[in-house]
Amino acid sequence: MPKPFLILQLRPETEAAEDEYAAILRKGGLAPDCCHRIRLDQQGLPADLSLAGYAGVIVGGGPGCVSDTPTDKTPQEARIEAEVLSLMPRITDRDIPFLGCCYGIGILGKHLSGEVSKARYGEPVGTADCSLTPEGVADPLLAGLPLRFQAFVGHKEALQDLPPGCAHLISASTCPFQMIRYGQNVYATQFHPEADADGFETRIRIYRHKGYFPPETAEDLIVMCRAAQVHAPERILRNFVQRYGA
Repeated sequence: MPKPFLILQLRPETEAAEDEYAAILRKGGLAPDCCHRIRLDQQGLPADLSLAGYAGVIVGGGPGCVSDTPTDKTPQEARIEAEVLSLMPRITDRDIPFLGCCYGIGILGKHLSGEVSKARYGEPVGTADCSLTPEGVADPLLAGLPLRFQAFVGHKEALQDLPPGCAHLISASTCPFQMIRYGQNVYATQFHPEADADGFETRIRIYRHKGYFPPETAEDLIVMCRAAQVHAPERILRNFVQRYGA
């Protein structure tokens, strides 16, 4: 029997968490019984968690920022960050298949001693015009993606440089480090590979007072997202599941 995927979710808002989980399953081509889902806002990681029992690890997005100071983080945000970071040495040392989405690139960058901050490259809620780098063209996880495509973004912090040992796979003029790889199997994206217009509308409504955008612009952002042509990023999730779940 194939190993399940471990899906770690960080969003404390139930509607956002449920929508994200459904999108990961749908876009990845996963059945619920092929996953072990943990909502870290509700429970911690099991003390006896063995990553060898999983086909790979998928980390969703969340409202926290790894670059915030300890006093700026809620106790819940600090605990969730610590839980995810606790797995990263095992993941990178053993090159365990990993796909971090948005928040996940901050976690990977911080673990690898890259600079993650709000100094540059934050992107407002909307779309980014992404391009594959030469290394991205050659990467098997990006097979079938066009050289240029749009992706949904919305983040306050970003990688300021490429962490040591990483390959740069996808870039955008607004935020250069849109996707990176460490080793052969550890991936992270700044954009949301699971997101579509419906999902982003849900998040816009939920996070309209979280500082991502002026609250009065929410309806205009929803119209913009619905008009966007965002289809390619979900291929990354499908490729990840097909490559490591076989």
